[in-house]
Amino acid sequence: MKRLSLFITALLALSCSVPSDGIHTLHVLTTNDTHGAWFDSTYVDGNVRNNIFAVYHYVDSIRNEFGEDNVLLIDGGDCLQGDNAPYYYNYVAVGEPHLFPRIADYMGYDVVCVGNHDIETGHDVFDRLNRELKSAGVAFLGANAVEQATGKPYFAEYKVFKKAGLKVLVIGFTNPNIPAWLDEEVWSGLEFESLLPYAQDVVDRATKKEKPDVVIVAAHSGTGDGDGGQLENQGLDLFRSLRGVDYLICAHDHSPYTAVTDSIIMSNAGSKSAYLGHAEISLNMEGGKVLSKESFVSLVRVDRKLADSQMRDYFYPEYLKVKAFTLQEVGSLDRDLYTRDAYKGMCDYMNLIHTVQLSVPEASLSFAAPLTYNGTIHSGTLLYNDMFTIYPYENQLFVLALTGSEIKSVLEYSYDGWIQNGEEHILKIENKDDARTGQSKWSFSGRTYNFDSCAGINYTVDVTKPYGERVCILSLADGSTFELDSTYNVAMTSYRASGGGGHITQGAGLSDEEIAERTVAKYPEIREMIYRYFKAESPVCADKFNDSAVLGAWSFVPESATEKIGSDFGLLF
Repeated sequence: MKRLSLFITALLALSCSVPSDGIHTLHVLTTNDTHGAWFDSTYVDGNVRNNIFAVYHYVDSIRNEFGEDNVLLIDGGDCLQGDNAPYYYNYVAVGEPHLFPRIADYMGYDVVCVGNHDIETGHDVFDRLNRELKSAGVAFLGANAVEQATGKPYFAEYKVFKKAGLKVLVIGFTNPNIPAWLDEEVWSGLEFESLLPYAQDVVDRATKKEKPDVVIVAAHSGTGDGDGGQLENQGLDLFRSLRGVDYLICAHDHSPYTAVTDSIIMSNAGSKSAYLGHAEISLNMEGGKVLSKESFVSLVRVDRKLADSQMRDYFYPEYLKVKAFTLQEVGSLDRDLYTRDAYKGMCDYMNLIHTVQLSVPEASLSFAAPLTYNGTIHSGTLLYNDMFTIYPYENQLFVLALTGSEIKSVLEYSYDGWIQNGEEHILKIENKDDARTGQSKWSFSGRTYNFDSCAGINYTVDVTKPYGERVCILSLADGSTFELDSTYNVAMTSYRASGGGGHITQGAGLSDEEIAERTVAKYPEIREMIYRYFKAESPVCADKFNDSAVLGAWSFVPESATEKIGSDFGLLF
């Protein structure tokens, strides 16, 4: 009797696991790269901005229309950097529960992927987030982040859901290119596997074990070109090669995108809570087998003004805490700083960053790039909020020993991403469609956060010359001779020193091992150093960070280049 009872129980369990006959429609909603765009109000002027509260308005309406049991909500990663709010809860309010898991719980996220900027926060933060998300019942997935000691995944690989009467398998991956951007101290003890062919291996293994009706892969990887040559952007590579996957969710590059074939659909919801991905996967089932499948995917433009009022009220106390932190006075400044001035030559904004980086005793030269595309820091009283405009990322300061020849190579590499030898344009710009707005606009071809200039030397950049012949280093800042075979200590971001942008690895030709050997010093976050600079030096007159004996000078030549750059600026801004 006991064996018969067990047999009947097993049959009942099996029958319950088989979808009923008929059409089952699963709705999958996706976000990614929100970068802390949680609150609907800015901290200083109260303007409405993109926000997760407005995303929730759409999520809630879709759940109400189709039924909560038929909807999955997935985020593709990069939740913990990019705004004052995550910074405050990452590093300031460490004694209280982190805000993001509470937001994820309120939103009803089923899955959050691990993004590279989530890893950049360091073990203390992302391990804490992992614990708190797990407590909230939200899966934090990163199947290709593997423990060096055990060879096992550090984060959960996947999670299985029962939605729309179907068994749904969701597998999550992080970006495999993390070691090229971040210092190993941040991700110590981990290795990051390329998604090719690793993702297929995980899909095959998990599918064999779980036997799902629907398989979803969420990867914090950019769309890419599908040529197999971009480790950080393997989206189209996966889309064209994955077998046994119904829906691929990508992220990372902030570019909204969708693609559909008969067997798989793909989406990338952009960034900053501006879009919501909405996929519909309909299976016609009979006897536990799929007779037919139909899938659609679209991107919903989120109206920032439709913030859910109840959610806003619920998190209003947290907003006030972040706002109070943001509005604390830091110091004062005697003139406005414009970040876009960095693209046409030396400017006060970049001179400030170079001056702070050169304040460490080991450094005699400095590499730095503009990290805010088009921001303004107004003169007068500075608030902590201004520190995020000056320096939006949590990069550390590193000092590397480079030869004069390597320094020139880095600069040649940098300016090649910035300028061109065109008859019509000097800045490397193009008129192309903006995936975020759907409008055509002029923009730089490359990423402006890779436009490094150098302080501590006097040099020119000849816009009429080809790559490799543009940079002419005249002397050190004090007028003494700059030697190509001498070694100089150069301050730079941890991102650059870890190989980010390719300046050190491709430009100067250093291997990862050589970079480690050349690392002279490591310092805390550069934003914190800028904050301390203003606290110590205020009131700050711009003359304090425009000392040519320290910074040297550089310019584009010939002089006629100035007029053409001005024309390019008119198109860009």
